[in-house]
Amino acid sequence: MKKVMVGMSGGVDSSVAALLLREHGYEVMGVTLKLFSDEDIVQAEKEGKTCCALSDVEDARSVAYRLGFEHLVFNFKDNFREYVMTNFAERYLCGRTPNPCIECNRHVKFDKMLRRAMELGYDYIATGHYAVREYDESTGRYLLKRPADRSKDQTYVLYALTQEQLAHTLFPLGTLEKTQVRAIAEKAGLVNSNKPDSQDICFVPDGKYSEFIRKFTGKTVPEGDFVDTSGKVLGRHKGIINYTVGQRKHLGISLGKPAYVVRKDVAANTVTLGDETDLYTKALIADDVNLISVEEVTEPMRITAKTRYSQTEQPAVLTGLGNGEYMVEFDEPQRAITSGQAVVFYDGDTVVGGGTIR
Repeated sequence: MKKVMVGMSGGVDSSVAALLLREHGYEVMGVTLKLFSDEDIVQAEKEGKTCCALSDVEDARSVAYRLGFEHLVFNFKDNFREYVMTNFAERYLCGRTPNPCIECNRHVKFDKMLRRAMELGYDYIATGHYAVREYDESTGRYLLKRPADRSKDQTYVLYALTQEQLAHTLFPLGTLEKTQVRAIAEKAGLVNSNKPDSQDICFVPDGKYSEFIRKFTGKTVPEGDFVDTSGKVLGRHKGIINYTVGQRKHLGISLGKPAYVVRKDVAANTVTLGDETDLYTKALIADDVNLISVEEVTEPMRITAKTRYSQTEQPAVLTGLGNGEYMVEFDEPQRAITSGQAVVFYDGDTVVGGGTIR
């Protein structure tokens, strides 16, 4: 009997993933990852957040008990602090806009948890992500594909998975719709069958990124100049970490017409404001690229790509530039391509790979 360690967040998706694996004959153990200090978890619970609160551990334990398998809690808070929280704060201070969910998947869930599973003699780890993992006999490569429920597609935050990680990872929900998942949970009498999905970044539950960065780093971010696209000073901004490309609201400046954050320059400590048309560009360069469906890209490749989680993929051409860098040239200009965010490449339903926008 194959053994699988299921990452259980306390939510309905990971709980049903464990249930399905149990029904398919796997020996299952559930694990919940402790990613915060005790005081951080208490604060999250006070604010009514469903991610990483103490109640989530109890929900996961309750499901494991009902389904008849062991449940453990692993303390990965040092890893999470280093690879996710510190990374998030440092990149923001450098003027970039990182995606911490991708870094958590890359360094914690599919690295640290997988290593622990292998050490304990498990064959696989599994999560409640909506994605499909397949093996391509013709190429000898594991593939990551979009799920049946396109509205829940999470392949964007999974693009960094390596071949080794995919070889030992299962996604039981890939062929199901979210409504089916909740129905399965309700039929099984799981305590979290109607539990709402978590939304915000788990360590910034109120969405106030700048306040988190100031508290986490202890750094004071100086005010600077708002400038227009020609460099003319328009007024003063309250610190570069308070703004992101594409932002229109809460700028604290009135120009008599809508203004958008077009660019941030940390060295000059300026935030460039412009019209919405100034947000559109046709090309980007990505680094820190991970390829999944192919080993390398040796000539220009037709793909679709998206530069944010909620975006619909857009037609483009992917070209390798050497030194690990790739250019993505879109057929049509794209709005608010943002440094630090991920760009993910697709060939139909298959993830070609992805990287970080430079």
